[in-house]
Amino acid sequence: MVLAGAAAVDASNSTSGATPRSKLTITAPAAPGGGWDLASRELQQALRADSIVGNVQVVNVPGAGGTIGLGQFVELGADPTRMMMTGTVMEGAITVNKSRVDLENTTPIARLAEDYEVFIVPADSPYRTLQDFIAAWRKNPHSHAVGGGGLGGTDHLLAGLTAKEAGIDPKEVNYISFAGGGDVLKALLSDTVEIGVSSYNDFRDQIEEGNLRALAVSADEPVPGIDTPTFIEQGVDVSLPNWRGLVAPPGISDEQRQELTDIVTEATRTPQWEDALTRNKWVESLLTGDEFAEFIRQDQARVNAIIKELGL
Repeated sequence: MVLAGAAAVDASNSTSGATPRSKLTITAPAAPGGGWDLASRELQQALRADSIVGNVQVVNVPGAGGTIGLGQFVELGADPTRMMMTGTVMEGAITVNKSRVDLENTTPIARLAEDYEVFIVPADSPYRTLQDFIAAWRKNPHSHAVGGGGLGGTDHLLAGLTAKEAGIDPKEVNYISFAGGGDVLKALLSDTVEIGVSSYNDFRDQIEEGNLRALAVSADEPVPGIDTPTFIEQGVDVSLPNWRGLVAPPGISDEQRQELTDIVTEATRTPQWEDALTRNKWVESLLTGDEFAEFIRQDQARVNAIIKELGL
């Protein structure tokens, strides 16, 4: 009787009875308010609205550019009811933080979309343009604190690439890392840092309310709906897209991987997701299966090369 009771408790605490269609948990490996959190919750709404999945939850695991969340995620076991949001930021953090695990230890599901980074300052900042800031930056790089996400992430890489193009040694950049875009915003508004770097959407509301001013956006060409010139338009030859995608834990079966891929693909075809792309100024870039896995391998190599070049 005791053994039977223990078995019942174990069964009630396991996910053996759940399927990806009945229950799904998405790990956002950053603090609430950041880009991964936003993408996770937008996807959550798309999955709920069309009843693609019965119960969808988002769990935040912030820290170290997503590598803390990654480390916990790969230890979940072959659970097909779990996925994690990832992207360019994590690739850089894996290398800079010398993470014991990387995206090769996960099961790639789908790349969803790309968005872009901005350099941002408070509305009362003396810097009206990117070149205004660069002129001051060149005189004394270390005296100008730059706030962004985890070390080696997209924010850090963009700051380093911009410094290099401006003739500043990237190692001289006074870069202060935070757990997510929400924390960068708080630091910027409290004058803890002089300039912020993060996804446009981390700052969108404050930009529209006139509390912040965007100096430059990291796209190759102007982005519809974003009234901010690119770095390239302002004479700084830098562009850096920030992709967002989903991976599953290692060890799931091919059938389970296909089911998750189908679920995500269905979500990207909903009106809710289309609205999310428009509102957030994201560029759709759906890629699944082995093609996505190969993209991750190539993009990780690209990010590693940038980090080596910058000496970060």
